[in-house]
Parts: sequence; structure tokens; C-alpha cells
Amino acid sequence: MGRKIMNKDYEPLFSSWKIGDVEIKNRIVLCPMGGTSLFGWMEPNHFDKESADFFMERAKNNVGLVIPGIAPLKDSIGGRWLYQNKRMFKKLKNYMEEFHKTGAKLFVQLTAGFGRSFAITDSLVKIYNCKLVRHLIKPVMDLSYACASPSVLPSRWSDKVTCRELKKKEIEKMIYAFAETARLCKEAGVDGVEVHAVHEGYLLDQFTLKYTNHRTDEYGGSFENRYRFAVEVVKAIKEKCGQDFPVSLRYSVVSKTKDFCKGAVPGENFVEIGRDLEESEKAAKYLVDSGYDMLNCDNGTYDAWYWSHPPVYMPNNCNLADVAHIKKFVDVPVVCAGRMTPEVASHAIANGEIDAMGVARQFLVDGEWVTKLKEGRENDIQPCICCHNACFVMAHYKGVANDESFEDIKKMARCALNPVTMNGGKYVITPCKKPKRIAVVGGGVGGMETARIATLRGHHVEIFEKSSRLGGVFVEALTPSFKENDRQLLAWYKKQIADLNIPVHFNHEIKDISTLDFDEIVIATGSVEKHPHFPGAEKTISALDYLDGKEVGENVVIIGGGLTGCEIAYDLFLKGKTPKIIEAKNDLIATRGVCLANSSYLRDYFETNDVEVHLESFVKSVEDSFVVIADKNGNESRVVCDDVIVSIGYNPNPIARPQKHVHIVGDAQKVGNLRTVVWRAWEVAEKI
Repeated sequence: MGRKIMNKDYEPLFSSWKIGDVEIKNRIVLCPMGGTSLFGWMEPNHFDKESADFFMERAKNNVGLVIPGIAPLKDSIGGRWLYQNKRMFKKLKNYMEEFHKTGAKLFVQLTAGFGRSFAITDSLVKIYNCKLVRHLIKPVMDLSYACASPSVLPSRWSDKVTCRELKKKEIEKMIYAFAETARLCKEAGVDGVEVHAVHEGYLLDQFTLKYTNHRTDEYGGSFENRYRFAVEVVKAIKEKCGQDFPVSLRYSVVSKTKDFCKGAVPGENFVEIGRDLEESEKAAKYLVDSGYDMLNCDNGTYDAWYWSHPPVYMPNNCNLADVAHIKKFVDVPVVCAGRMTPEVASHAIANGEIDAMGVARQFLVDGEWVTKLKEGRENDIQPCICCHNACFVMAHYKGVANDESFEDIKKMARCALNPVTMNGGKYVITPCKKPKRIAVVGGGVGGMETARIATLRGHHVEIFEKSSRLGGVFVEALTPSFKENDRQLLAWYKKQIADLNIPVHFNHEIKDISTLDFDEIVIATGSVEKHPHFPGAEKTISALDYLDGKEVGENVVIIGGGLTGCEIAYDLFLKGKTPKIIEAKNDLIATRGVCLANSSYLRDYFETNDVEVHLESFVKSVEDSFVVIADKNGNESRVVCDDVIVSIGYNPNPIARPQKHVHIVGDAQKVGNLRTVVWRAWEVAEKI
């Protein structure tokens, strides 16, 4: 085989550009992500080696500009200001000397805080609302400070929390901290800083927006007053660091927000209560004239979170049109983020619509993707599927604030598909001491991942699959039109299995593992659907049958409003049909592990498009043309339909119990998501 060559269409991505006087070797920007701060995340500030290694590896793999994020000016635990830790900046200086050898540049992103967007958990809600406990815990975590907002505002996460107004003296301290921290970054060799953010409904953005800023002092009211905080920050940095020290601004062009906790879905006609395009034109120019040297752009707020962190349901390049528009009003570089694809980004750069392509989560799943793109190895890039199953597991539903686990809070920037990422060295591919013959029973994602990692370690692996295809139930899951990235992931897995020369025995069902003559056996037989037991259940269609191509009529009832049920309803709506959801819980997708960016999109989409939803309702029977349901009070009603799809979950389907040389992975062990499947596969493959 000859040496592969990069697609010429991507050449604009690999041209140089400047931010102020700082030259960047290409147009690919690693955008900031929560949990990737060089100064630690949920622990007392320190130079974070794991984050540093993460960025160094990506810099060595041809990214142009790296922006670690987000670094709170004041530590979340203990309340120490970043600029007070001089030792940390000495370590940063040593790091930058090595980092610059890669040819990449680095801007440190600094944040004033989250305000009403602080993702408070149910346990913290109780602490927050008890003045005594809140006072006692203040030396460890000052919740009153963490949630402080421009005005008295409701929390994004809990209707039981009211955020207090930030005092003027606190604003002044933050401005000083921005400038002093930036100075220390500059002295350490950092190429620039980014101010976080007039973006996403974080604290600085809350000051700029009319619906969150009700102040009557010089930081509220008029346009100039609402943007004053952000302006004073950049002026303070420039005064302390010099006019030639670049300062980027994380900037949401349009808020896409209808109300508190109500976003606007793509294509929707709505009244903007945040920053509309007209104000954004004025604001962008005003902020740049004040001293900002770059706008790092997207859209949205926490009330419309799916614009800032687009799930799979959002279109690719979803923010490009608005960002390209705003570039017309400024004379500094403009970066666009939001499910950007290299093809579209490259074309937009070539046409002068934007200056660079912002990418975040793709760097979590495949740190080498830029190198692979540059070398013409696109098929070797493991794709991000926008699942948020590990990078942002902040789940919220009716009656529950953020129910993210503490482990996920501490390690936010992890990846469902690549457990190596930011996981403290827990997952490592080490050569095996003695190669073993391993049989993997089941060719779904869990089976393929186990086989892949075990083979990379040096074992001899064979896969036994009862069907004629690899992928298991993932094949059905990726059939909806919006699952393009999932289809790419399955293609990637198939290529990995082929490239590693792992034998696959198709149409070979294993019912008795004693028939297998191997050193180790891995059971990856997945799960089976749960079946309903109400009268008329035999008239229903299973979720898998529908996803496998079963035709349905125009009016379709979906029993089960979890993630799969809602995705089926979304798929049906996109096909022009009329879905109707019946869910026993008090909210759709009321489950831990599904990020609010994903769940709120589907909830908002269904509400906007008048999709019929029956919450706290139970199926009594299925008849020929309707479903009889009862609400929580026992009141019965009929839901007219042509067909009924059942999506009420799955049960593990192992063909054997775990033993000394028998291991179970994926849904065969415990039904979960791709994160639980992939991470468990690694754990087993590492120990064999």
C-alpha cells in the first residue's frame, strides 16, 4: 500500500493565522472543556499533571491552538485565589517550555464563575437552604459565592434554590483576579488568555442579558452597563499584561432562549429573551473595541444548553451561520464551535466566513484525530457520537437537581468511548505476560471492544457471533437518520477488527460454553427486551423490531418515555408521523446518566411541536385502534393510534455465570449505555 495523502479540501485548515502578534500554525482549536483545567478541577488549585499530559499529547498530534478550560479564579474547594499559588505558576512555566517544542500555542481560559448555572446537586441543595450548615461548610465550599449571580435569580438546576446578587466589591475582586492571574500566566510563557465568558449563560453572560440582569447600579440597566463587567476585565488584563498580550473571549452569538429553562430548537420561530442577533452585532464590536483580540464563538445558554453542547439530535455545524454573520462586524479572528465538520469548516475558512474551527469532544475520544486527518487516514478516526455519557453527565429532570455522581463531577472531561481519557491512569494497555487464547461470545460493541483491547495486549482472540453481522443491538440503535456518527463508530469498530486480524465466526451461536476450548471466555451476549403484561400486549411492536425496519402507521403510541422511547418518537416525527408518548414517571428521560443537553433538547422539541405526552400514566390495555391509559389518580382515557411500540427497557442476557476463567461484559452483566459497555470491556481485557 502506498502512503496516504491528506484530502486537498482540508488544506485551508492547515494554513497559519494570527491572534494579535501570536502566530498559530493551523486553524484547528482545541476548545475549552470543564474538567480540563491546568489548575485542577474539584480539588484545591495545583498544577494538574493529568490535564497537562492530556494537552501535551494533543499538541504533539498537530492541534494549532490549545485552550484548557475552565479555570475558576477562585478555587471551588477551600476558596483560594489562583494567583495566590505562585508555586503552581512555576510548574506551568516549566511545562510551557516543553509544550512550545510541539509548535502549538496555548491560551489559559479563566472564569469568573457559574452564577445561577452552577450545577448544584440535591445534596448541595439541602446544604444551601440551611443557613447554619451553609455557614459551617463555607471554609470548604462557599455555596453562596458559587451560586452568586448578577441579580436574585432562580437556579437553572433546582427550583428550591434562589441565587443571591453578587456584591460590587466581589465584582471588583474578580476583575483584579482576572488581571493578576493573566499576568502570572504571561510570565509563565502562556501565549494568551481567554475570558470565560460572555457565553452559555455563565456569570459574565448573565450580566450581559436583560432577563438575568435586574441591577440598578452601574453593572445593570443600559447596554453599556450590562457589558461593563466583561469590558473592565479585558481592560484590566491589558493594563497589567500589555496591549500586545492576546485576550480571547468565549462568546455566544445568540442566546436561543425563550424563558428560564426554555430553549429554542432549530428552525423554531420564537421571541428571544437573551441576546438576539441585532444586539450581538453591537456587542461583538463593542467588546472587540474594548480590547478583545479573538471571539471564540457558539450559541446558547444553560436554558438552551443543546446549542452550546450539541447532542446527536442537533445538526452538524449548527452555529456556523450565526458565527459567520457576526464576523462581518469585527476585525479580529473568529472561531466557530458546535459539531463542526472538517469539510464544512475548511470551506468556511477558505471563504473568509470564519478564521478557525473549534473542536472539543472529538479530542476526548481520539487525541490523534488531527494527525490522522493530516495523513489521509480519516477512516482510522474514532468518532465522537455526542452522547455526553462521560464528558457531561449532568442530568436534570422534574423534581431532581443535577444527580451527577461525585466521581463524574471530579472527572468531568472523560469519554464514554475512550476510558483512557482523563481517568487517572486507571485504563492502560499493557503487554500481556503470557499470551492466551480468548473466546469472545457476542459481536456487539462490548465484545468487539474486549477483543480489540485483548488483542492489542498480545492475546489471541476469536469472536463468536450468532448472527451474520457485527454490532449486536447497536445495529438497530443507529438506524435513525440522526445517528450518523453512530454508524461511523460501527464502521470504525469493524475496521479495527479487520485490521487486527481478529477471526469472527458468524452464524455461530454458543449455547454451552463448555464446547469452547479456550484459556479464557468472555460473555458479551447483551440483553433482551422487557415484555409488557397488560391485555393486548401481543398487538404491540417491540422497539428493536421498529428500529429494524418494521413499518408502522401514521399515529403511533410509544409506551416508555426513557431515552430510547423518546428517540423513537423523535425519529417518527422526523418521518412525518404522529408519535404519542406514555410514561409512568413525572418527566421524560427521568434517569441518571443522560445529560441535560440531550434530554432538554428532546423535551423542548416535543413541547414546541405539540407532540402528545402523557406523564404519570399507565397502560391498562391495548385495543385494535387505541390504548387505554390511567393517570396517577386512576382516571382512564383513550389514546387513538394505528400502532403501539413498546420501549420499557432491557434485561441482561448472559449465557453463563462468571467463573474463574469466564468473564461477563456489557449489557450481559448490567444494562447500561455505551460508557458502561466500553469501560467494562477494558476492565476485563486488562485483567486477563
